[in-house]
Amino acid sequence: MKCNLCPRRCDAERTLTHGDGACGMGTLPVVARAARHMWEEPCISGIRGSGTVFFCGCALGCVFCQNAPISQGTLAGQVFTPQALSELFRRVEGLGVHNLNLVSPTHFAPAIFEALRIRKPQIPVVWNSSGYESVAMVQAAAGLVDVFLPDIKYATAATGQALAGAPDYFPVAMDAVAAMCAVTGAPQWDAEGMLTRGTLVRHLVLPLRVTESIAILQAIAERLPAGTPVSLMRQYTPMTDTAIQGLDRRLTAREYARAREAMEMLGLEGYLQAKEAATSAFTPAFMDAESIALFEG
Repeated sequence: MKCNLCPRRCDAERTLTHGDGACGMGTLPVVARAARHMWEEPCISGIRGSGTVFFCGCALGCVFCQNAPISQGTLAGQVFTPQALSELFRRVEGLGVHNLNLVSPTHFAPAIFEALRIRKPQIPVVWNSSGYESVAMVQAAAGLVDVFLPDIKYATAATGQALAGAPDYFPVAMDAVAAMCAVTGAPQWDAEGMLTRGTLVRHLVLPLRVTESIAILQAIAERLPAGTPVSLMRQYTPMTDTAIQGLDRRLTAREYARAREAMEMLGLEGYLQAKEAATSAFTPAFMDAESIALFEG
């Protein structure tokens, strides 16, 4: 098939197991981890954890990606048909987790939607993505996805180009996230304080780029529905050998404080992170014993 699923519109050839597009993947989902995860936002992980399924490949490809081994093709995962993926989702749900959390799913959307139609989990389905989505894909998820968990990463064309080769990132992501809010409606919470429906927007503050963080927070306040929760992340940790200025160090306390103060002044509600979040210890392993324990039941 010729693929134009994501905003890059590669028109690339993708077979079941091979792809020449930006994501580097075929059309069948490739999974590198399916396990309980305790380190998402409190309303996602709660006390029983989030049932994360990490997919290989990525249509965005940020130069500093903490999941680079699987997102950029150096570590292979296992291929799943939609039927097998549906069974994997059932086993993840069987862990007793709060939700099914699909991490970097966009480039496998048709197969994932098919798996969810085979069997819709009895727990909320979370679409955990870079925010670089088409509005059509977001709308196609209606009735299948309960919670969108997108990033809004970059505010300028120059930064989008330099860090992800996507100068159109900001307008595309803002349109996509606005569509997510329209699909899910206002946030809904259960008795345990878990998000069961709605859109929670993440933003990772990057070194030397706090001005962009403030612009993104302003756009969220102006363009998204009032009450849309925001997770202002402090966890940036150098994970690759990129030489781009600033990305070789963690965020300073002053940088994060400037972004936090902007969030507070804009009246945005949500989550903040302590400096202890900036460590590779919170990045899960992939294709280890825990990652693959549920693959074959």
